[in-house]
Amino acid sequence: MTTAAEQSPTYDCRADFADELAALARSDERIVAVCNDSVGSSNLVRFREEFPTRLINVGIAEQDLVGVSAGLANAGFIPFVSAAAPFLTGRALEQIKADVAYTHRHVILCGQSPGMAYGELGPTHHSIEDLSWMRAVPGLEIIVPADPAETRSALRWAVASGKPTYIRIPRFKVPAVTPAGAPFEAGRATRIVDGTDVTVIAVGTMVSRALGAAALLERQGISARVLNMTFVEPLDREAVLAAARETSGIVTAEEGLLSGGLGAAVARVVTERHLVPVRMLGVPSFAPTGSTSFLLEHFGLTAEGIAEAAREILDRAR
Repeated sequence: MTTAAEQSPTYDCRADFADELAALARSDERIVAVCNDSVGSSNLVRFREEFPTRLINVGIAEQDLVGVSAGLANAGFIPFVSAAAPFLTGRALEQIKADVAYTHRHVILCGQSPGMAYGELGPTHHSIEDLSWMRAVPGLEIIVPADPAETRSALRWAVASGKPTYIRIPRFKVPAVTPAGAPFEAGRATRIVDGTDVTVIAVGTMVSRALGAAALLERQGISARVLNMTFVEPLDREAVLAAARETSGIVTAEEGLLSGGLGAAVARVVTERHLVPVRMLGVPSFAPTGSTSFLLEHFGLTAEGIAEAAREILDRAR
């Protein structure tokens, strides 16, 4: 069954990333882009043409990528570090920890094509661990935009915040889901759909699928609340607690590893403050090789899969 969310036009957020970065660079000479031989895949060709002296390509050397960016930040620049998410977070984790987070450098880490966007390239190119790894680093803000509008807002917020930040930039095309006028604030989720029976908390590519699940559940007489948890760190604890108090349980949905990601963050709040059933949807282990669509269906990260998990929650609560 096709939902309205699945019928909507879809967008590649990398284009909005590139356009917004260039717009920010025009108004702030401190902004530079740093990449690891990924000018094309990061959509930075036009940035390089417009700002040839403000794009630094360190080559395929991710530790240098982050170390050089920390040095630029120390010199007063605002570096946007752009690289494929699995290599940025996996190869340079020590530098992210020691050179950026520990020293509080204003470095904006942009993980391109996260989750299972590189589907057919297999586990070496899947970035399912990044949220778990980044959440383990103290002092790092973590943003997972759900659509083009949030991608642009994330970049603007990261420049103004002055904080070390990790942003997932989706490659898998998504529909626009952000309500007009929705605020973009650290530690604040967006309640896109209200509901009283069960809550679905989703991030990134899963938000549109959560909306599809809510539509399916509504047809079955089930009222599902949908929260877009844009900031995984800091997490909107009050929104989680409100969901725990006001609905019968919570389903979390993320395109990432179940261990340590969004679901783990939500479950910690629930177990500490107000215990209700929680069903975490994500990737339990290394994913097989296949298209992104196939992999999302394989792990139940679809509107139907989320709706089924919500019904399981309600069955447990009865």
